[in-house]
Amino acid sequence: MGYYPPTSPGGYGGYGGAPPPPTHLVWAILTTIFCCLPAGIVSIVFAAQVNSKWMSGDHAGAISASRNARIWAIVSAAVTAVLVVIYLLFVLVIASSSSTT
Repeated sequence: MGYYPPTSPGGYGGYGGAPPPPTHLVWAILTTIFCCLPAGIVSIVFAAQVNSKWMSGDHAGAISASRNARIWAIVSAAVTAVLVVIYLLFVLVIASSSSTT
């Protein structure tokens, strides 16, 4: 008698046919290129883990990696937005102080 692996309940990843959570990989790559590089890289790392964790059966880990990828992409975009606002305020202050003298 041979060994046959157990069959999964069916569907993508064997989780009742449910698709894996979103990877947010495109957003992670875009925030890495255009925004804060360190936070974007962290976001890419988490985004790359989503599908492999889902396929290996670690569904909670895949959901957590998806959530972390989204959070780090938001952090990357937010840090860049804050830095742009600070830069614009600095430029406006310098411009207004040089025009009064």
